[in-house]
Amino acid sequence: MVNLKNNFKSKSLHFLFLAFEQAKINLGSTKKNPSVGCIIEKDGAVISSGHTSLNGRPHAEYNALNKRKNFKNANLYVTLEPCSHYGVTPPCTNMIIKKKIKKVFYSAFDFDSRSKKKSKKILNKRKIFVRGSLLRKSGADFYQSYYLQHGSHLPLIDAKIAISKDYFTKNIKKKWITNFYSQRRSHLLRSMYNCIISTSKSINEDNSLLNCRIEGLENKSPDLVILDRNLKLKKKLRLFKTIKNRKVLLFTHSKNKKKILYFKKRGIKITSIRSLEDKEDFKNLFLILKKKGYTRIFVETGLTLINFLIKNKLLNNIYIFKSSNNLKKLGINYSSSNIIKKINLKNIINVNLFGDKLYKEKLK
Repeated sequence: MVNLKNNFKSKSLHFLFLAFEQAKINLGSTKKNPSVGCIIEKDGAVISSGHTSLNGRPHAEYNALNKRKNFKNANLYVTLEPCSHYGVTPPCTNMIIKKKIKKVFYSAFDFDSRSKKKSKKILNKRKIFVRGSLLRKSGADFYQSYYLQHGSHLPLIDAKIAISKDYFTKNIKKKWITNFYSQRRSHLLRSMYNCIISTSKSINEDNSLLNCRIEGLENKSPDLVILDRNLKLKKKLRLFKTIKNRKVLLFTHSKNKKKILYFKKRGIKITSIRSLEDKEDFKNLFLILKKKGYTRIFVETGLTLINFLIKNKLLNNIYIFKSSNNLKKLGINYSSSNIIKKINLKNIINVNLFGDKLYKEKLK
């Protein structure tokens, strides 16, 4: 957390840090709009807060300012530059001016060309002080997916894997490598993405649900993409009982009409693909998903696919849950763990997992 001192800069960073905590609330659930957090401070006290609503509207600034309070001469802290263009809703700069905000602080510039680097000029004309590019690294990391959704970039593709202390990903006697607290943390991570990718092999083996089973986050389970070249997904899985409120897309090159019809009747959308073998095939897959509006993709599968994605530089970040236990003879891998071992585990996430550790490592 920002070290507080009685000066202009540290005060700004403190409230902006709180704004990022607001932005995390609906991260992954704002469709094509970025998830933004807003804090309004007056005389050193927070008097209002807001974050981008589910599905992207209203914006964070609107939610923070749309209250019966006296905002005159208050300071507004927002994670992303306020929008200044007319879209589905009026620009947030209009409301900032209307509510007589005195100062505006933000972290990242908007990547939308309609608003990028324009708010300062608009607000300065109304004698509102504006300062941007605060907590620049935090802003760049947080809005990585928003940046990538513009232009021809692949979407943000992150992955998660659990390993024992001696780098095994399977325990021949138990289902889980890591403990209960790591499992709960995985559910929280899922809630921050709008699409999970897994394979029929992983789902069949674990009878996976791949949803968010934390109280309050049940409705934030991402849509699920299943890679199943030869349509080997089992018919009787727990998954089919939990997909009423989420989309499930299955990519296959199988022509098994009977099985395809079976899955379609259960609400699974089947997409036929010619091949899913090399890097270009996967790039095309990710671009298809991007066109469907999936800008934050979370890969949860076995070591084989994880190795492939790392080797071909298709992953942006990887979360590694590492147990404090050695499995020794109880541990197995279906693919080599050498690629994972080469990742320098240095960026530990400061959360108590009661013995387990969680790392987030940037891969590109």
